[in-house]
Amino acid sequence: MKKFNILIVGGGSTWTPGLLKSLCVRKNSFPIGKLTMVDVNEERQAVIGEFAKILFQEEYPELEFEYTTDKQAAYAQELDFVFVQMRTGGYGMREQDEKIPLQHGVIGQETCGPGGFAYGLRSIKDMAQLVTDVREHNPKAWILNYTNPAAIVADALQQLFPNDKRILNICDQPENLLRSYGRLLERDPRSFDPVYFGLNHFGWFTHLYDESGNDLLPELREMILDGGFRPVDYEQRDQSWLDTYAMVEQTVRDFPDYLPNTYLQYYLYPDKVLKKLDPTHTRANEVMEGREKRVFEACREVADKGTTVGASVVHNDAHGEFILIVAESIAYNKGDNFIVIIPNNGIISNLPDDTMVEVAASLTANGPRPYAVGEIPVFYKGLIEGQYAYERLTVEAFIENSYQKALQALTLNRTVVSAQKAREVLDALIEANGDFWPELK
Repeated sequence: MKKFNILIVGGGSTWTPGLLKSLCVRKNSFPIGKLTMVDVNEERQAVIGEFAKILFQEEYPELEFEYTTDKQAAYAQELDFVFVQMRTGGYGMREQDEKIPLQHGVIGQETCGPGGFAYGLRSIKDMAQLVTDVREHNPKAWILNYTNPAAIVADALQQLFPNDKRILNICDQPENLLRSYGRLLERDPRSFDPVYFGLNHFGWFTHLYDESGNDLLPELREMILDGGFRPVDYEQRDQSWLDTYAMVEQTVRDFPDYLPNTYLQYYLYPDKVLKKLDPTHTRANEVMEGREKRVFEACREVADKGTTVGASVVHNDAHGEFILIVAESIAYNKGDNFIVIIPNNGIISNLPDDTMVEVAASLTANGPRPYAVGEIPVFYKGLIEGQYAYERLTVEAFIENSYQKALQALTLNRTVVSAQKAREVLDALIEANGDFWPELK
């Protein structure tokens, strides 16, 4: 059986230990010859890297492993898959993404509204450079981007690299929702055949079929309306995530046709959500004080003790397992169903072909084979068209260094609406982001 060479970009992420553990768990179904981690932050990655050495010594001794800050050397080796989980600007800039909008009375969130806009503009340059560098040495490697602000980045990469068919932008939130549905229904989520349409962080499940073709969505809707909704791993989640999932009940009550992506709360109920957000202590602070500390302390403890036995960090989480199942489907041409971000090209018949839609697809060695959605109702079409325009204008603002298009983008966003607030937030974000952003003129 072929052994694959994998590069993890963003090896210092707090999500990396779960991914590394998943590699061990799935070593028989997805064997790895060499694994490399690369990160621009040497200190963060060293903590994860030393943990990895001990984990692999105990559970995957045949694996060749290294970590480095030399991007060019990392990209130059022979690669089959590049897993991308970079965060341009780190958590320090994420904190600004969330707090600056809140200071101006609008939603401050990592991937939605002005925060997602700021993160997207920071990410395009690094993602484009990554693709260019990888392709110089590995024209056939699959680049799997699954943690960046995927909507804006996917649109940008499609425009910058229109002929590259081995870039896959995929978000783990639909997968998290399917796993949460599975726990609620007491069923295996991989057995579901979902029908989904929308944009990244802006979509809906319309059907959820079981192995016999029965639609479980009506039953699931009633369970949510009767008992609320929680994430599959709610015991491990911070309170802000529990609050986010709880809003699904309200959304289903108001718009019962479909089951929403959790991020829709920011667009459908911005005033209500805004009242709950603390301008001085956002989710970025929650992560830095919570998961960041827990993961790095646990990794350091493993390094100090020289063993992973009893370590709290080595659990096989959904985030890490998910991207490996994706890679397996591609590597072995399995054609498993996933919800992916791809050019519309008629999938949703009453949306423009160049919209980067998020839909269900069979994932093969030659890429996604999407399932047609057809025509969508006016309400959802209207919401998507406004969000699509915001995303496209954001990308054009980057490519054209256009202040005007950046202002138009934020004015269109449902979390902002006011042109005056859009200008105030934009000017503040320009100052905060400095050289991370292109110069907008």
